[in-house]
Amino acid sequence: MLEHLRQTLQTLEPRRIDLPHLPEAAVLVPITRAPEPTLILTQRASTLTTHSGEVAFPGGRRDPEDDSLIATALRESHEEIGLEFEHVDVLGPMGALVSRFGLRVTPIVGLVPANLELRPSEAEIAHVFEVPLHFFKDDPRELTHRIDYLGQSWYVPSYTFDGFRIWGLTAIMIAELTNLLYGGRIDLTQPPPAHDIIHLR
Repeated sequence: MLEHLRQTLQTLEPRRIDLPHLPEAAVLVPITRAPEPTLILTQRASTLTTHSGEVAFPGGRRDPEDDSLIATALRESHEEIGLEFEHVDVLGPMGALVSRFGLRVTPIVGLVPANLELRPSEAEIAHVFEVPLHFFKDDPRELTHRIDYLGQSWYVPSYTFDGFRIWGLTAIMIAELTNLLYGGRIDLTQPPPAHDIIHLR
């Protein structure tokens, strides 16, 4: 499955957002090389000024010294959760998105060893946790958020796993990753049947 994902990302033409005035950011989408692969996610500290308490992949703004968005994702992952560069096998980018704070965010998918000892930054990260990839396969959403931007409505799943709520851009990235992995049909551009929809403005 993971090697199939590698091949898929090598041929993927990821979505680009042609808004050069927006600052760039990148997140790492870390998948463990376990018999049952998992996603590594974080819950951001409640004291942060943006996205406080939210579930997210490790990442952040591109610094001037970052020679690529991959470098940004790796640097931020090291700063936030103590993930060493050499432990990440980078597979490639997925489609860029725009955050509600006006950042062009590119997810970078990477494989990491299972059972790594991570060192989360107390200033930025409240929790680091893992979710089995197969949890998302059948789209176990609790509700749907409608998010309007760039002239389009997105119907974004909101998941809960082990008490953590996964929504927003992170949920979009996970849904798109799930579609790549499993040939899924999680349609983010159409309202799902028989689900409550909350319009986020």
